[in-house]
Amino acid sequence: MTVAGELATFITRQSYADLPPQAIDYAAMLISSTIASASLGSTLESSKIIRELEVERGGRADATVWFGDAPRLPVVAAARVNAVMSDAAASDDSDLRNIVHAGTPLVAASLAMAEKTGASGKDVLAAIVLGYEAMGRINGVLNRDLQNKGFHGCVVAIFGGAVAAGRLLKLTQPQMAQVIAISATSMGGLAASAKTTVAREYHAGLATMLGVNAAQAAQRGFIAEESILETNEGFFEVFSKTRDEAAIARVTSDFGTRWDILTEMAIKLVPGGHASHSLAEAAANAAREGNVSPDEVETITMSRPGFRSLNGPQFPTDLIGIAHSPAYFVAAGVADRNYAWEHAFEEKINNPAIRGLLDKVRVAAPPTEHVERYKKGATVTIRTKDGRSYSNTVYAPRGAAILGIDWADVDAKYRSLVPFAKLSGQNLEASMQVIRNFREVKSMSEIVELLR
Repeated sequence: MTVAGELATFITRQSYADLPPQAIDYAAMLISSTIASASLGSTLESSKIIRELEVERGGRADATVWFGDAPRLPVVAAARVNAVMSDAAASDDSDLRNIVHAGTPLVAASLAMAEKTGASGKDVLAAIVLGYEAMGRINGVLNRDLQNKGFHGCVVAIFGGAVAAGRLLKLTQPQMAQVIAISATSMGGLAASAKTTVAREYHAGLATMLGVNAAQAAQRGFIAEESILETNEGFFEVFSKTRDEAAIARVTSDFGTRWDILTEMAIKLVPGGHASHSLAEAAANAAREGNVSPDEVETITMSRPGFRSLNGPQFPTDLIGIAHSPAYFVAAGVADRNYAWEHAFEEKINNPAIRGLLDKVRVAAPPTEHVERYKKGATVTIRTKDGRSYSNTVYAPRGAAILGIDWADVDAKYRSLVPFAKLSGQNLEASMQVIRNFREVKSMSEIVELLR
């Protein structure tokens, strides 16, 4: 059987009851995180443009565009708009291996498709867990090769939303195999564009839209090359440096005994690129430990596996810039002894104390000890003008599944970001409680009517 076929067999045979309770809980957290990020993203021009385009195009009233008074749209259009809003704010989630924002297309596609099909909360949560599993196993083959070859994580993110949509359409095993095959040949996206422009959220919208399209096409009987993942010049070979047969074999091993959503997923509890969250955390820890003020700092040095030079803009001026600026994360962490949602906004971006530290950031040689413990982790060392030195190491950022994720942190994120969507009345708290108890949801109207 093909890799897509084996994945499809597992995905279509699992029931809600087969899934680990913690995985179900993390799926609900992804819903909360995605809606929170979309709330902030709804205020950005890129989201407004895609929303206007899809509303102007119109079509069947299948699913709800979150926030405001937009009409219901075809499922693929609503899913696209909601995904763009979530990704635009750089505040959603990541699979820490390749910084794939899987939760955005998973949640956007799942809620839209569930609204169209009449699925329940349990159906959606199972679709998210299994969609993440398919995406994660495929992503695991690529390791860092995807980014090293210049491709954006959306190339992998498509599989999550596509498989989730297929689950909610109740596709058969052969049809689900085709969902995966069609998705493998659907998506493009260049990392260089996503690092400097709003192409990042455009990618997220495409991954979601094309994933839903793949599920709908497979339902109608569309056929692509089912062995496209593993075949010569197929997905794994094209997007990896070398053909790793052992890694390909792991895609279909240990089904049901390991779950990617429990080990690789992370929810952003602060804004910007997840790869730099541990930098800000370690910098803040070191500054607090040494009681260091910004004017005492001589240098700030960062060290992490595979990191040999300072990338991204050193002196960012906007959200796109800070999201991809390790220097900003480190400087903000030292200056404020903290890094939080407020650091995504102009007042902090232009803060003199933070900007005064940006040119003091240096990069040291990568660590050689405990390298296997780092999941986008880092060590930050502050050296003061009078010769003192303080270091701190964070192996994985807060919000990483491998560390455990607390609902209190997810709720705090929701309360911080959802006000940007200007929900009416008591809808903020009410929607948060519906998400917390998503297992009990009978109809998607219970959540989407609160997102207006």
